Amino acid sequence: MEKIVIIPTYNEKENISNILHAVFGLHEKFHVLVIDDGSPDGTAEIVKELQSKFPGQLFLEERKGKLGLGTAYIHGFKWALNRDYQFIFEMDADFSHNPKDLSRLYEACKYQGADVAVGSRYVKGGGNVNWPWDRVVLSKGGSLYTRMITWIPVKDSTAGFVCYTNDVLRTINLDKILFVGYAFQIEMKFAAWKLGFKIKEVPIIFQDRKYGASKMNKGIVKEGILGVLNLRWQSLFKNYSNRVKNNDVVQMPRFQKEVFAKTK
Repeated sequence: MEKIVIIPTYNEKENISNILHAVFGLHEKFHVLVIDDGSPDGTAEIVKELQSKFPGQLFLEERKGKLGLGTAYIHGFKWALNRDYQFIFEMDADFSHNPKDLSRLYEACKYQGADVAVGSRYVKGGGNVNWPWDRVVLSKGGSLYTRMITWIPVKDSTAGFVCYTNDVLRTINLDKILFVGYAFQIEMKFAAWKLGFKIKEVPIIFQDRKYGASKMNKGIVKEGILGVLNLRWQSLFKNYSNRVKNNDVVQMPRFQKEVFAKTK
């Protein structure tokens, strides 16, 4: 299997079974890795029960305590790279992201030349459903603010519905990704863009969760505002490249391979 979906969870007992059945019910086949941060509501136990129903397809990593969205994804990225998955996805557990759109993100990377495919609310055809006006303003304003400060050519820089190719995640030094909340999604896209990878935005409709509590809080928003400024400042000195690690030469990004091939 070349494709895996990483789903971080904290208190998602109302959603986790349904989202897993939805992913495994797709025509396009995916594996799923759930990373649970010690949910006291028993989310991990539900996943364990479902593993017998989806053997070899559903995996669980349990961590002690709520350690942050960014660290959960970094943990998942490393887990997936160690097993040589070629397409690695981020997705929420609460149906804010429609599992049917996984195939569209996959096609963008597999067949349309993208190195990173972003499920975007802010390109033509995308949008939000059932969001209060203040969340819309905060999200759109955050993305505009990010583009102005970092110059990154992505309209939905805070999006959390993403497909990365293996090349991208092997090239980025994941240990240099500093942010754990709102700014994590921005930093990952920024790092990929700085390293020359092609980012393609795929329009999606984002729907606010029906069950469970939102994880958004003032601390995450503050990290996003201050983090973007810090990100821009550090970019003057910081190199996200992970060309050599553990004595292994990391594969060149696709665009570098093409240039190299032309010069031979």
